[in-house]
Parts: sequence; structure tokens; C-alpha cells
Amino acid sequence: MTQQTPETAPSGTLTTETLLTGVRNFRDVGGLPAADGRRVRHGRLYRSGHLAHATDEDAAFLASLNLHTVFDFRNAADIRLEGPDVLPEGVGYVNMPLSDPAQGAEFWRVVRNGDVRALREQLADGRAVRRMVTSYRHTILHRTAEHSRLLHALAENTLPALLHCAAGKDRAGLSVAVTLMAVGVDREAVEHDYLESNAVHRRYAVRRDDDAEPATTPEVMELLSPLFEARSEYLAEAFRTIDETWGTVDRYLGEGLGVAPATRELLRERLLTED
Repeated sequence: MTQQTPETAPSGTLTTETLLTGVRNFRDVGGLPAADGRRVRHGRLYRSGHLAHATDEDAAFLASLNLHTVFDFRNAADIRLEGPDVLPEGVGYVNMPLSDPAQGAEFWRVVRNGDVRALREQLADGRAVRRMVTSYRHTILHRTAEHSRLLHALAENTLPALLHCAAGKDRAGLSVAVTLMAVGVDREAVEHDYLESNAVHRRYAVRRDDDAEPATTPEVMELLSPLFEARSEYLAEAFRTIDETWGTVDRYLGEGLGVAPATRELLRERLLTED
């Protein structure tokens, strides 16, 4: 059942969060503070996991948001696994894959189907964490065209927009982070929003085949947890990559993503408010 629950924003103000039955990790990004004293406007930018399992109630709620565009960062293999999004009538849809379905295909097969021994070989002794850190660095370095396209689309008024991947944590998390940095939200606030994906009710439901040991067994859960948690060290690697490669966020946005100052100003006008 779709329901409302109170939550506390970084400023300490009480807001309302919507819990959807078939959509994990949904939230409004509004309320985060920008460097110029404004805040991200509520009702303009949303993030979530995939919409493939949205119930009728969920779909009705999403329709009430008057979304202009849904940006789906899943690749073709993700969509085959979970299914296509359930979209409100008239909402634009942009599929913008941020990962290669062939990259790591065998790895993800082990995650879904592998026995404990295979999981240990792939994930134990810090290997899972290193894989996640590497993926964040790779996304920042090699998905500049996609993030440029996203920011230009948002500046061209595809708002209100919903950004999602499978779990709404990594690919969507980085895309939301890039968007927030583009309008001047500082890294501490970006991290606060990113880590909200760890709330129990938001976490992605790990899918394991029927004949595989369940993800809820203690050892399997411990092995898989680095893949399905939002961790500060992952986002820190994205920030570090920006700093090491471009020196500043301004240069990353301008030289790396090709986002001109005028485009950033349009983004601020569309996403920020004095309230």
C-alpha cells in the first residue's frame, strides 16, 4: 500500500516521504541546501529504483506528480531481468544505460545463482568493495557523454523528472549527485541524500534463483552487502576522481561534461528556490 511517513531533512525540517509498494528507494530530492542560500525545490527532481513492479496504487501516485520525463539508467540486461517500467500515461521516457550489459555478466550470474564458494571467490576479502569503488570511478570517467546529456535535458525543462536505475542507489545515485553538484549543492548534502538509500524500506530486494542459497542467510548476506549498500567510500571515490582528473567541480562540469555556465544557470533556475 502506498503510504506517507515523516522524515527529517538535513535542515531539521520535517517533510513527508512516500512509501511505494512496488517501487523501492523512491524519494523527492527537494530541500537540500545550495551554496547560494537557495534550496532544491520540492516536486521537481525525484529518484528511485526501477518502476517495473509498480502497483496500480503506485502508478496512480506517480501520475499525481505530473512527471515530464523518466530517465532510466538500466541497460538491456537489467530490463530483461526486471521488466520495462510501468509509466503514467503521457510521461516521457529516456533510456540512458550507464553500464554495459556484457561487462561483468559472468560476475552478476554468480551473484544471482552462485553457491557460497563461488560468492567467496568473487566477493570475499574486500573484492566486492574494490569492485564497487572501481565502478564509481569508471562511471565518472567514462559516462561523461551520458551525464552531459542528462544535465542538458534537465536544463531544457524535462522537469519534473524521475531518475532511476535498478536499485536507485549507484547509477541513479551518481546521476543525482552530478545534478546536485551542477546547481551548487555541497558534497556533504549530496552524501546525505546518497546514504538515504540504506534505509531498510528502501533497499533493493536481491534476486537469487530458487535453487541458490537465499540472500537472507548470514554468510551470503555478508558477502553481498557491499554490492547492495550505499557506502561513503564509494561516493568519495567519485569525488576523488573528479578532483584528480579535473581539479574542480567547475572544470569537471565545463570541460568534462561540456556544460556551459548559461546551462548551469538554467538548471539553478529550474531546480532551486528561495523558500
